[in-house]
Order: sequence, then structure tokens, then C-alpha cells
Amino acid sequence: MLDYAESITKLIDEFKRLPSIGQKSAQRLAFYILRTPEADVERLIEALQEVKQRITECSVCNNLTDVNPCRFCSLPSRDRSQICVVEQPYDLVAVEKTRSYKGLYHVLHGALSPIRGIRPSDLRLDNLLMRLKPENNDGVEIREIILATNPNTEGEATANYISRLLKPLGPRVTRLAMGMPVGSDLEYVDEVTMDKALANRHEM
Repeated sequence: MLDYAESITKLIDEFKRLPSIGQKSAQRLAFYILRTPEADVERLIEALQEVKQRITECSVCNNLTDVNPCRFCSLPSRDRSQICVVEQPYDLVAVEKTRSYKGLYHVLHGALSPIRGIRPSDLRLDNLLMRLKPENNDGVEIREIILATNPNTEGEATANYISRLLKPLGPRVTRLAMGMPVGSDLEYVDEVTMDKALANRHEM
């Protein structure tokens, strides 16, 4: 078998460390970089360095940001009585794209998973509890916590854990409704999704 040059092998190995990148995908990426003009590679390197140097976690909600607090936490027009809890920063973006939610956010940076060794202490929950105090929330009382974790085993376990944690503290705790996606056909919907759709049915 023909071996690659050491520097190419090293690049392939680094790409393989990325999520969902296997041997073949890593090879394609490495050879794409080799064919790319040097100026384009320099821009990629600069973008990687900039994101590592400038991006940090918001001290309030844990969102990834280049200003602290982040633009959601510091915007006076946001409804400070609501907090939407999401697993990852890209989940926050998905909620924000709807343009219908005007409250604040809290990013956990993960979900409970005994198999992967992720425990409650690994989630960013301490500062969520702190935010329930009006003095830590610009004097506004939190009325509702919306649990927007993913509709899978880990997400459900995380939502149940947070719900049990928060309910004795006073705020209303809600969960995103789950069911059939718009535009889908009944024959392609799995039984769990169908069960959720039936449970969350509403009056017409």
C-alpha cells in the first residue's frame, strides 16, 4: 500500500479527529486543502485562529459570544421573565430563527448521558439556578423556564432532571411540544413521534 507523505498523513489524522469525519472524508478534505490556493488556506487559518482567540462563553447564559454578556442577555427589549434552555449554541440559533420567541436563553453545552459519562455536574446548571433570583436578573422574576432539549433519550432525561430541579423553586416549567413535522406523511412517521403528536393534540 502506497503511504502518503508524512505531512499529508498528519493532516488526515487531524481531520479524523473532527466529529463525523472518517478516513475517507478526512482524505478528501486533506487533498482539497492541497488543491486550494494558498490565499484561501490562509483565510481558513485566520478564521480558525480568530474564533479560538475571540469567542468565549457568556457569563450569564453560556452562549458562545465575542462580547460579554452576549447580545441576547444585554438586549433591554428581551423578555427577562422567560428562559429557554437548550443543549447547544446552535439550538439557540434554531429557536431564534422562528422570530417568535423574545425571552432569554440558557445553554447547557450537553445533555445527560450515562453511556458517555455526562452527569448533571457536567452541565451548566449552577448559573441557571442563580438566574432565578430577581437580583441576578435585573430585578425581574423568572415566570417560565422552557425546556427545549432534543426529543431523544438524552434530551428527555435532561428535561426531566431539570424539571424536577426547578419546580420546587417556583417558576413554571414547560417543555416544547413534540409531534409530526409540518409537510410529512403519516406513513413515514415513527411510533414515538406519532405518540407525541397524539398526546399534544389541540382543539381546532
